[in-house]
Amino acid sequence: MVQIKPFAVEQWMDAYETTAKYNIAETCCASISIDDLKALSGDQSWNPIDFSTKLTYGSIRGSEKLRQTLADLYSVKTPSTLPADNVLITAGAIQANFLLLYTLVGPGDHVICHYPTYQQLYSVPESVGAEVSLWKAKQTDGWKLDIDELKALIRPNTKMIILNNPQNPTGAVIPQTTLKEIVEIAREASIIIHADEVYRPIFHSISPVDPEFPPSLLSLGYEHTVVTGSMSKAYSLAGLRVGWIASRSPSLIEACAATRDYTTISVGQLDDAIASYALSPNSIHSLLRRNIDLAKKNLEMLEKFVESYRWACDWVKPRAGTTAFVRFSKMGKPVDDVALCKLLLERIGVLVVPGSLCFGEGEDFIGYVRIGFVSETEVLEKALEAMKEFLEDDYDEVPVIKKKK
Repeated sequence: MVQIKPFAVEQWMDAYETTAKYNIAETCCASISIDDLKALSGDQSWNPIDFSTKLTYGSIRGSEKLRQTLADLYSVKTPSTLPADNVLITAGAIQANFLLLYTLVGPGDHVICHYPTYQQLYSVPESVGAEVSLWKAKQTDGWKLDIDELKALIRPNTKMIILNNPQNPTGAVIPQTTLKEIVEIAREASIIIHADEVYRPIFHSISPVDPEFPPSLLSLGYEHTVVTGSMSKAYSLAGLRVGWIASRSPSLIEACAATRDYTTISVGQLDDAIASYALSPNSIHSLLRRNIDLAKKNLEMLEKFVESYRWACDWVKPRAGTTAFVRFSKMGKPVDDVALCKLLLERIGVLVVPGSLCFGEGEDFIGYVRIGFVSETEVLEKALEAMKEFLEDDYDEVPVIKKKK
């Protein structure tokens, strides 16, 4: 029997997200309805449901329209276009990641994983028998990755380097120079690079004209690259359960497609159709402008909160994505983040995510809390007001933790 660690962040969300008064643990840009999508597109005549269409399995790998739309998006500002056949549609990015890792990694392989990150990206490789080394970013370095550390982690049996860009939970980005260095290191030994780009393209604090603006990994010209994405985070449509795998390597896509046959035969036709429309030129620009503007506005609110309570918390301000990793302490000692999160939920109805439980190995990230700040502005505003009252009135009750020497 395959042994896999409990998926801590998903279990935490499952336990509390439907009952919290103010959910700022959610990582999607504030969700929208089909009516909202139609309004953003300006096409009120559009109807995604054709009642005359027979509800078969549809296109097994995803409709040609959706795959071509995604291929076109990945082909912008690249030396060569991405064929539609190099895109595989999945039931969300979580299935995309699982399929990719289950297919391409196995016993005897070594995997290097960007850390901290979404637990799936290192727990799934471990569960299938691979040895995983964590390539650790640190707050003291602004969550930057050290290329020399990567070089030291490489082994003869290193099969894959896993990245998360933009990164969950920190909101950091891997800059273009670093991405290119990673590609050159991987190229020397034909190592696969997998980038979970599910938070792309929510870049709220770095401009596309910045020379270090991070392109998609697929644009860097290395064949053994594969990325995953979805409609959930950047596009506000988590309820569609539509994600994808895209690669410069047809063989990697074919291998994942063969594994996929044992899981989900196809994505629902209605979900596929709505996703196609949301990513079309009619909709995508307005949708992303809405979400990036929302991220900027809400991040400004969160920054004011952090700056006002520096005696209790600190951070590295996120540059992209929808999450911030905030460290809480008392007199220089980290607080018990699990206890803090439970008290916030019990006393004021605010749901956030404890870093040490959901993102840490061992004693990593004690005191850290992940905040999803691209909710509806009113929700974030009320949550932060409640948290201010908690910090001023009840913070003394939060225990501290002494780290082991």
